Order: sequence, then structure tokens, then C-alpha cells
Amino acid sequence: MGARRSISKALGKALVGAMLFLLPGFANADNEWLTWGHDPERTGSNPDEKILNKDNVSHLEVKWIAQISTAPKEYILSTMTAPVIATVNTMQGPAARVFVVGSDNTVFAIDAATGKTVWRRVNTNTMKEPKQGDYRCPNSQNATPVIDKEAGILYVSTNDGRLRGFSLQDGADRMAPTNFTDPFARNWSLNLIDGVIYSPTARGCLNMQSHFTALDLKDPVRHPLEYYTNTGITSGAWGRGGLVRGPKSILAQTADGPYDPASGKFGDSVVAVTPKNFRLQDSFTPSNFEYLNKTDLDLGSGNPVVFSFEQWTLAAVVGKESVIYLLDANNLGGADHHTPLYTSPRWGNDEGKLHDRGIWGITTGQDSQGNRWLYAPMLGAPAKDAPKFQQSYGPADQGSTMAFEVRKNAATGKPTLVPMWMSREMHAPEPPTVANGVVYVLLSGKTSDESRGTIKAPPGLNPNAVLYALDAQTGQELYSSNQRITSFTHFNEPVVAGGQVYVCTWDGKIYAFGLKR
Repeated sequence: MGARRSISKALGKALVGAMLFLLPGFANADNEWLTWGHDPERTGSNPDEKILNKDNVSHLEVKWIAQISTAPKEYILSTMTAPVIATVNTMQGPAARVFVVGSDNTVFAIDAATGKTVWRRVNTNTMKEPKQGDYRCPNSQNATPVIDKEAGILYVSTNDGRLRGFSLQDGADRMAPTNFTDPFARNWSLNLIDGVIYSPTARGCLNMQSHFTALDLKDPVRHPLEYYTNTGITSGAWGRGGLVRGPKSILAQTADGPYDPASGKFGDSVVAVTPKNFRLQDSFTPSNFEYLNKTDLDLGSGNPVVFSFEQWTLAAVVGKESVIYLLDANNLGGADHHTPLYTSPRWGNDEGKLHDRGIWGITTGQDSQGNRWLYAPMLGAPAKDAPKFQQSYGPADQGSTMAFEVRKNAATGKPTLVPMWMSREMHAPEPPTVANGVVYVLLSGKTSDESRGTIKAPPGLNPNAVLYALDAQTGQELYSSNQRITSFTHFNEPVVAGGQVYVCTWDGKIYAFGLKR
């Protein structure tokens, strides 16, 4: 009898564990968000989300709000990183955890079901700041962390220039602090590709040269390698997704700076470098690079998004000018390094403004029929001479989300973009997220004109972030959080995993949206 009871008890625990995976707030290995943009290709799409869909997303509500202990500062526009999500085995069974890093290097692990802090690691930087920080170079931690699920480690870049590894389960040290970047560097989201951690440093803070960094975790010496996109501080890759996995190389978009390949200078370009040893492999530079450089409409506002389509692996590339390029990721710019597979019309920013206009990131996903889509967050009005969308939802002078279907042009045999829909008016949207037929758009709630150092939106506009859910194929609005979010966000993304949507804001809050019960 005792043996039978033990077996029944074990079976009961197994059933409970299996049922937990079906509940919002719990995630299995296929329903996580381990890095910025969900994957090393930075697609911004979670194809394994099965709980939220077009039929039920209108029933979202705020399930919990977590307040981290990192204090917001006006000149630090991102009080915490975007979240990453992973399943952790606990004494009570598998549970999803939300991980964020505060601008003061503090790491937080939060229970996805309750919003309660499970563990916290304070990583104090005792170095003295060389100069007072400002909104462009705040001297704070900036890079979204990355999760190695197989090893059970969260990798974090702290502002003392070190890379740290913490146990997902309890925050214990899993790697000794290792030299990675310069102290107080403005480096961007970490990417983990085949056992190597990557991140770019940009914006020339403290006169640092713009460069990429790679740290091979299997190398016992753990000496970081660097690749410089210029001999000076310009031409950095400051798109929030950082470095991106291509089929044979590591890809990045660079900002303004001189273009002189013979001298190793690649301003306003897409560069491909070999993994681990950082040898230049290929490049693409728009033919109007001189105009982009002169007007500060650089490609650096975004990062490549890599995906398969027909016989190609494509990289979608766009910057503040609002021209979308489709590149063959195995041959970026053709023989002359200036010829993409496809160049779109200019979709916005007729004014040629360097702030609060244009496209600052892009997302891709597939619909249930296998069709490939691109979703672009447009700041400002659509271009007057651009082709019309098949569906639109009124004037969008302050901004919108634009949706394009990727198709094969019958005449040229090459990929092309078809404008499908343009959303309702949206001021300053962040790059959206795609999951299970729904596009999640996060309005930042503030102006992108950071040259004024303001944390307030323009007059007449909502100064707080707003989460929208749209039908991925039609753009129809399915949900709006309205006034539920009470602060703005900066350079962030909505994260969708395990039936919940997570949003981080400047006032140190993490919002979890889930279905009403």
C-alpha cells in the first residue's frame, strides 16, 4: 500500500507540474524570451506563444506591478533593461522568472505569476565617474542581459566594464567577474551565439572608440576580442538589438561617420564580421551615404533583423531616413557593396529630422499561412509621396506602426515589400513584438528629441506609455491599456511569453498583462 501511495503522489506532482505549464505566468522551454528581440536574429517574434491570440487578447488586464529598488534619475532615461524570461526549476515545480537589470547594476529575478522578487543581486561599482553623466552618456548600465538556458546562467554587463554570470535559480555567482568592456561604456544588448557573448560600444561616451566586443566563454583565458568600425568615436552600432546572428557572420548597422573601406572606416553601413575572431567578411553601404552622414539620418538607429524567405536568408535594414533595404545576408551589397536585393520608397520623415522622426528598429514574423511580414514603428507622419497602404486607420501625423508583406517580385525574381496596413495614430512607438497573430506595440510616452533632455511628451500627447495589441494581418486594434501605465519608457520592447505581456517603465515598474479569469 505504501508503494502505491508513493506512486500516486509522484504521479500527482507530475500532473500538477504539467498543468502549471498551461497557466499564464508559467513557461516551458519553448515559451521563453531569452534575449533582446527573443532570438539571436532579433526578429522580435515569439512563434511559440499559444495562450494569447486574436480572439482573447481584448481581455488583457494588469495582473501585477513590480517596483524595483533602483531609483530613477532624470538624466538616466532607462532605469532598467528590457526583461528576459526563463523557466526555473523550483522546489514547487517549474516556474517562469522575469529578469531585469537596473541602471545601478542591480539584478532582479521576479516571479512571473505573482510579481514578487525572488532574488536580487547588488553589484556596486566603486569606480569614480570620470565626468558627470547626461542623457546620452549617463555612465549607467545599459545592456539588456542574455540567458544561457542550457547552462542556467544569466549574463549581465555591468558599468565597471565586467561581464558577470548568475544562476537563474538563486542568483549565485556562476562566473567570476570578467573584463569585457571599458568602464562606463555605452554598450548595448548582449547576444549569445555558439558560446560567445557579443555587444557593441557606441556613442563615443568618454571618447571611447566605437567597437564590437566578443568574449568566448569556452576560452579559459577569457580575453575579449574587439573589432573597430572606425579609428575614432563615430560609426558605432547603437541600435538597441546590438549585434545580430547571420547565417555565416555577425551583423551590425553603424551610425554616422566616414566611409573609407580601405582605411577600415564603415560609417552608415551594415558590416558582417566572422564569429569569434572578428575578421571583416562583407559590407553594405547605401549609395546615398554622404547624404545620410551629412543629415544625421544614420542606420545606427536600428539593427538588422535576419529571417528566411524563399531561397534567401534576408537581413531587413532601416534607419532614420525610413528607407527599408532587403539584403542577401550571404552577400550583403553585391560586388560593389552598394547594391541590395530591394530598396523601398521612403516611408516617412519627409522633414529629414534626426530626432522624433523615422524608423528606429524593425520586427518580423510569419502568419498562420507562412507568409512573411515586416512591422516598422514610424515616428512622425508617413511620407507624402509613398505608396498607399491597403488598409489604414485615419491620419497618423504623430506616428504609426506600418506593416508590409514580403513577397517575391514576379518580374525581377527578387524579394519586395507590399504595404498592407498602417495603424491608428501612435506617437513614438517602440519596435513591436509579434506572437500568435497579434502585434504588440508599446508607445514610449515621450519625445525622442533627447537633445532637449526632456522626460515629457509634447503638449497634448499622453506623457505615459501605452500598450496596444493589433491584428497582425489587418492592423485592427484589439486592445489598449489606456491610462493603466503611469510613466514613460525608453528604448524598450514589449515582451510576450507564457500568456503574459511585460512592460518596463522609467519609474522602476514592471507591468505584467494577462488574461482576465
